[in-house]
Amino acid sequence: LVPPVPDDQNFFCAPIVAEALQHVRNENADPFAHPAYRMNFSIYRGNSESWPTSGGNWQKGKLTDLKQWQRYFRTFSETPEGKTNGFPVAAPPQSPAADVLLALSSFNPALEELRQASLRPDARIPLNYENGFDAAGELLPWLANMKRCAQFLQLRILAELENGQSEPALEDVKLLFRVTDSVREQPFLISHLVRIAMTAINLQPIYEGLAQHRWSDAQLAELEQVLARQDYLADFEFAMKGEKTTAIATFERQRLTRESKQWVESSGTNKLVTISYRFMPSAYFYQNELAFAQMHEQFILPLVDLTNRIVAPAVFRQTQTAVEAQKKHCFWPYKAQAVMVIPAINASVTKIARIQSQVDLARVACALERFRLAHGNYPETLDALVPQFIAQLPHDLINGQPLHYRRTDGGQFVLYSVGWDEKDDGGQIFLTKGGSVDQKKGDWVWQYP
Repeated sequence: LVPPVPDDQNFFCAPIVAEALQHVRNENADPFAHPAYRMNFSIYRGNSESWPTSGGNWQKGKLTDLKQWQRYFRTFSETPEGKTNGFPVAAPPQSPAADVLLALSSFNPALEELRQASLRPDARIPLNYENGFDAAGELLPWLANMKRCAQFLQLRILAELENGQSEPALEDVKLLFRVTDSVREQPFLISHLVRIAMTAINLQPIYEGLAQHRWSDAQLAELEQVLARQDYLADFEFAMKGEKTTAIATFERQRLTRESKQWVESSGTNKLVTISYRFMPSAYFYQNELAFAQMHEQFILPLVDLTNRIVAPAVFRQTQTAVEAQKKHCFWPYKAQAVMVIPAINASVTKIARIQSQVDLARVACALERFRLAHGNYPETLDALVPQFIAQLPHDLINGQPLHYRRTDGGQFVLYSVGWDEKDDGGQIFLTKGGSVDQKKGDWVWQYP
């Protein structure tokens, strides 16, 4: 048994967090109601057509245009809704960064309360984990609220950096990581996927601060240490064991109740639908429990080689083939539910590999910037960074080989992993038809505009 956590040490018992957790659990709550609860950091209000749509994207080497946000805040303040539920604006306009910080200043009291709450040493959400995936479903509104908090903090950090406030920006980067890690010990895969999304959000201002030389040497050293603690490969085994336990508990609960509940999106809202298993034999549930436990050991855990810190796409492909073969077995119904869970888990592995690779690239980029501050330019090789600027260089987790690095014209550099296709494309990214970065083709690249 896990010992209880005293309320005064639990992040989720801090008044601002407990209040928000209770609010978002109400499925009828309006996520844009402000200020229905203090930890509502939604920066998107009014007509969605007026929201900024062209944000920064460090994977494309694109910086954030704060002028768009300045226009959005000022335009919204002139609408009927904005006059009663708007953001503070200055007349006449200030710099984009100053106007953005002013607009976000209405959140300052809640932000400082959240900052104090984040310093609590434990984070235990009050959930009935015996409910299996139903318990995970209870988390979904809260995870969405966390992501909105991350979007707010990202914008605030970007404005602080552009406004020359690198120290408050660093404190907010650290705060965002603490909030992100508040669900690190949750035994549900979805909580770790949201952590990945929030870490990706946090990487954008870190990148922009590096690209524009906003961070000091001391700040870069601290950033590298903060990033080094983000170990998604180590978290993989815990998340997968939690997913196994949750899946088996869910199958067993279905056997006992002969029903399951599933969230289904309808007309823009989520509805809880009950599925009946009234005439299903008990063997169906027992066999699926057994099948999932076996597949977990045989197919899921080997996807990440934690000892050598490698996520090999070849192993991933072998697993996919093996799971597909399970569907051709004559006892397929006895594995139906187990096999349905596996694809979602497999898909998460590529996300884990990508975010860990991106965090590793960011760590090396911090060390490279420290070298540039000390010597006036970037080094010829990454080996020059060790041990003064980074204790140990992370390797390319796709193949275990050194990360690729070269200096480029104009005093810049290209740093990259070979990516999911395992091919060295010379530091080139590929785009999908929709214009987003293709994560399965090309390299995973860190380079500046």
